[in-house]
Amino acid sequence: MKGLLGMIGTILGGWLGWWLGSLVGITTAVVLSGIFSGVGLYAVRRLGQEYLE
Repeated sequence: MKGLLGMIGTILGGWLGWWLGSLVGITTAVVLSGIFSGVGLYAVRRLGQEYLE
């Protein structure tokens, strides 16, 4: 379950970063996608620790 939540958080975070970055340019989209993917993974893992354990 944790793995699935981590994947979902990474995908949603990457999508959000790409969408925001694409408003500026392709390089910004790539960078923000990577950053937001990490943030999404971190956020989902923290939520999982609080509510699943």
